[in-house]
Amino acid sequence: MTSAPHIPVLRDEAMAALCIRPGGRYIDATFGAGGYTRALLAQPDTRVLALDRDRTAVKAGEALVEEMGGRLSLVEARFSQLEAIACAQGFAPVDGIVFDIGVSSMQFDEAARGFSFRAEGPLDMRMGGQGRSAADIVNEADEETLADILYFYGEERAARRIARAIVHDREIAPFQTTRALAEMIARVAPNRVSDIHPATKSFQALRIAVNEELEELLNGLIGAERLLGKGGRLAVVTFHSLEDRIVKQFLAERSGRGETGSRRLPGEIAPPAPSFVCEGRQPITPTGAETAANSRARSAKLRHATRTAAPAHPLEARLARLSRLPDRDKGKA
Repeated sequence: MTSAPHIPVLRDEAMAALCIRPGGRYIDATFGAGGYTRALLAQPDTRVLALDRDRTAVKAGEALVEEMGGRLSLVEARFSQLEAIACAQGFAPVDGIVFDIGVSSMQFDEAARGFSFRAEGPLDMRMGGQGRSAADIVNEADEETLADILYFYGEERAARRIARAIVHDREIAPFQTTRALAEMIARVAPNRVSDIHPATKSFQALRIAVNEELEELLNGLIGAERLLGKGGRLAVVTFHSLEDRIVKQFLAERSGRGETGSRRLPGEIAPPAPSFVCEGRQPITPTGAETAANSRARSAKLRHATRTAAPAHPLEARLARLSRLPDRDKGKA
């Protein structure tokens, strides 16, 4: 096989969690540079359906599709389209699904994509190149919405101060570049307690808002639950606390963790049977050797589970709330 540009974080651990079997059908929900897909295809006679919302990644993967001679199908799509695409291709049920959530190294390193404040580039951040850009949000959203985005998606304590400064400064000149926004944030909310750039959390928040990342993650997990056959494996690698919280609570709810199965009040409805079983100590984190070789691996966490024969669960309102901004009339968290 052709070599991949980089090795994805926790690749070996994710593959072990999937318990790949020869001839199995697998979905790589985040193709990227194809690292997970190559590992899946390394097993004899496996077939893979891979997705990526980034057209550049899909284009770069065409050579691998050709090389695999029918074993790999690569589609430009979002997580939320996972179930529909797999069913349309007759690729269900499946034996395993893997997610590597977040922005790829290639996207961060390409200044023209606007994901990083470390190089001058347009304030874009769109993974698929469609819809509202980060510049659109920064220059058009009202102050309260901006503050909510920065606080809830970036966990930025200075969210209100930064939002107020954005609204003030954009009246003078709209924000068009990553550097302009990063320099303004560093000016109004300097970070005096660590080496992390003051704009780090704000850029994360805007990227999540632009790409609807948390909603996409939750919808992807729901689709995976419906696609996996009995005994099928789910493996998810996340890179920040908001993503990990959704995965953790999704699997906790689906596995019946914390439920008391014996004593219930009269008339109390029993919860649905667990659709997943979570085994072993979780989350799994990178080794010291991996983080030394790749600093971006430091915050990665892997959670995994095995599908039971029980029907998929309906979406709980509590889980849905984790993926979106809170309603304003209910106050701030």
